[in-house]
Amino acid sequence: MDCKKALYLWLVVFFTNLPVKTKAQSSAQKMTFSRADTLKGNLTPLRSCYDLNFYHLDVKFNIDKRFISGSNLFRFTATQDFTRLQFDLFANLNIDKIVYHNQVLPYTREFNAVFISFPELIKKDSKDEFTVFYSGYPNVALKAPRESGVVFAKDSLGYPLVATACESKGASIWWPNKDHLSDEPDSMLISVSVPKDLKEVSNGRLRKVTDLKNGYKRFDWFVGNSINNYNVAVNIGNYTHFSDSYTGEKGKLTLDYWVLPYNLSRAKVDFAKNVKPLLKAYEYWFGPYPFYEDGYKLVETPYPAMEHQSAISYGGYMRGGPKNELIGVPGGEKWDFVIVHESAHEWFGNNITAKDLGDLWIHEAFGSYAESLFIEKLYNKNAGQKYLYANRAGIANDGLIVAPYHVNQMGSGDMYSKGAMLLNTVRTIINDDEKWRSILRGLNKEYYHQTVTYNQVVHYISMKSGQNLEPVFDQYLRYKSLPVLELAVKNGKLNCRWIAEAEGFNMPIRVKISGGAYHFIYPSAKFAPIDLAGISAENIEVDTSNYYIGLIRPKI
Repeated sequence: MDCKKALYLWLVVFFTNLPVKTKAQSSAQKMTFSRADTLKGNLTPLRSCYDLNFYHLDVKFNIDKRFISGSNLFRFTATQDFTRLQFDLFANLNIDKIVYHNQVLPYTREFNAVFISFPELIKKDSKDEFTVFYSGYPNVALKAPRESGVVFAKDSLGYPLVATACESKGASIWWPNKDHLSDEPDSMLISVSVPKDLKEVSNGRLRKVTDLKNGYKRFDWFVGNSINNYNVAVNIGNYTHFSDSYTGEKGKLTLDYWVLPYNLSRAKVDFAKNVKPLLKAYEYWFGPYPFYEDGYKLVETPYPAMEHQSAISYGGYMRGGPKNELIGVPGGEKWDFVIVHESAHEWFGNNITAKDLGDLWIHEAFGSYAESLFIEKLYNKNAGQKYLYANRAGIANDGLIVAPYHVNQMGSGDMYSKGAMLLNTVRTIINDDEKWRSILRGLNKEYYHQTVTYNQVVHYISMKSGQNLEPVFDQYLRYKSLPVLELAVKNGKLNCRWIAEAEGFNMPIRVKISGGAYHFIYPSAKFAPIDLAGISAENIEVDTSNYYIGLIRPKI
């Protein structure tokens, strides 16, 4: 991803030790924004006037020249009367023409936004379509997915290995679309033409392969579910394919793997070890895999990883270089971090998608927290908690996790590990693991294949838990500092209070007398005695294992 948003040093995420990964991601947030940022991030009437139903992206890759050309059909329903709309395509790519009912439409461009005018009124509730023809040299990403663009690489045998990655800057960096997370097409056809000696893998299911008789083959992939723009992926290489299946909550789920031939034996062992256990764990915690119709795929890529829906990009240790990061607990077996983390995004990120990039924590906090739930399901709760705790060391607390809305801005990289700590804290407050599991599954059912806001997620968890958790979420996500529990002896009694910025912050917390059982107490912003017989400054223990907080103790 680009240096302006260097909050996500993804290469560090995947190729460094867990305790320090988040610190490496963090940096100062951008707080001033340009007209280009607003055009990209704001859902103006020129974008909200139409609701996407279907895309047909048809693109040809000239790999030697690093050149692409093709078209995208926009099929939509009008949400209001209009004669003008906006779509998005980076300015370095040419618009060859825009066709509407066999007419070529006029258009204007401003930064990476494109404005088209229709010859007649498009009436509310009507269904219509237009096609954008385009070509050019897309941004080349040298350090994907930290940088957005197209990766042009070669495998160890010298064959081309090409892949797309565009989460931060958006999909319009390589194809024309309405580049806003709030609107996803209900389905999509992805047609990619590549040199005939190579294969191409995209999202969804392969419908057909056509020999174009000009040295190219076209691969047609159909996505039968809604999909966010940055998840649309192209992967081109000298792939070999093998498959399997998993019997899950909705029946048979196809598992397809596309890897380079010299990694086939290793992939068969590693994928078999990791994929089915994680699917079993995540279906237990989150509900059915959200895309049975499109299947589950891992596709080898020349960069570490990306959560492309139903076609997860997998670099891992198979690409050579630094050893792939593994998930585990002391004395336990090791599991592939890339597969475990990116697969969690099929539920949080792909099934449930944030409406605005400023709420990307909905993807990454839950995705990171899922790693510990995977460990817990395999072993026990204590193992999952140990894994979570090990991730604290790298949290920087130097930026806001929720970024400004409507300007295509991401929040602090603390959204990964600190976000996971927040969710574990909420689980502890709820104090009912079956209720917590029902909330996680309920989120994926209530917002199945939908885009969501901060308020929707927080309100749902509060409502289902029976507690107002909004101040808790606000403190951890909208402020960079931790809440601090201050203990003080007043009039011979041990008192406590919360020091926090979030309005009405009164998070319940567990304390105990040394050697005893935990009890909940309910501090507020004002000092009040701790209502627990026999407790003192000398014998109090605060549950700092399950609560990620600051603590001020009185001098003894």
